[in-house]
Amino acid sequence: MRFQSPLVPARLLRRYKRFLADVRLESDGREVTVHCPNPGAMTGLDRPGMRVWLEPARGKGRKLPFGWRLVELGGGHLAGIDTQVPNRVVAEALADGRIPALLGHDEIRREVRLGDQSRIDFLLCDGRGGRTWVEVKNVHLRREGPVAEFPDCVTKRGARHLDELARVARSGARAVLLFVVQRSDCRAVRVAGDIDPAYLRAFEAARDAGVEVVCHETELSTTEIRLGGSLPLLAPVRPAGSDGLAHDDTSP
Repeated sequence: MRFQSPLVPARLLRRYKRFLADVRLESDGREVTVHCPNPGAMTGLDRPGMRVWLEPARGKGRKLPFGWRLVELGGGHLAGIDTQVPNRVVAEALADGRIPALLGHDEIRREVRLGDQSRIDFLLCDGRGGRTWVEVKNVHLRREGPVAEFPDCVTKRGARHLDELARVARSGARAVLLFVVQRSDCRAVRVAGDIDPAYLRAFEAARDAGVEVVCHETELSTTEIRLGGSLPLLAPVRPAGSDGLAHDDTSP
C-alpha cells in the first residue's frame, strides 16, 4: 500500500479526544491539528516530542489538513498508527498470493456479515464450496522485548469477533485470526491477557474450537507499507494471580 502523497515530518505536541492530535510541522514550525485514525490506547506511540509522519488530506470536505500515518521509534524503527492499514495491506497480499497460510482461493469478499452483530474482514472462497473466514487485527503495542501484543485496551468487539469465528470453526468451516504487526521492532506476537482477561478467555476458547491464528509483520517506510513475513505466536500474558481457569469478567 503506497501512500497517495509524500509524507510530511512533524513533532507531536499532544493527542486528545482519540481522533485528534496537535503537531508542529518541521518545514515551517506551524502548529496544526491533524486527524489521528486510531481510537485505541496507542501506548508508547503518542508521547509528546515524538517525530511523526503525516499524509496531506485529499478530496473535498476534509476538515483537517493532514492524517497521521507513522511514528518514529528508537533505532530507526517505525510504527504505523492507522488502524485501517492492516486490512488494506492484507487485501493486497491476498490478491498477490503472498500469505502462505491463505493460498488457494478463487474469490475474495470483504466486510461480510457473520452472525447478528458482526462483519468479518474477509471471506475467501475456493470455487469448490470451501470457505475461509478471516478477521484481521492491528497490533502495535510493545511493552517488553521485541514482542508485539494485542489488545492494547479492553475490546468487547474483538471478543465478539472471536466468538463468531469459534462458531464458524465448530460448524466445520475454516476460521482464521490474522494479527498484523504495524511496527518494525517486533519479532513475535502474544495476547495481552492482563490488559483484557475477557479477550484472553475468548481467544483460548476460539483456539479450542479450531480457530487458526496467523501472525505477520509489516514492512514500513515513509513511502509505503507492505505485509511482511510470518511471526511466531508466543504464550499469552495472563492476569496477575491467574490460575488458568475461566473467571467472571468484571471489566466495564
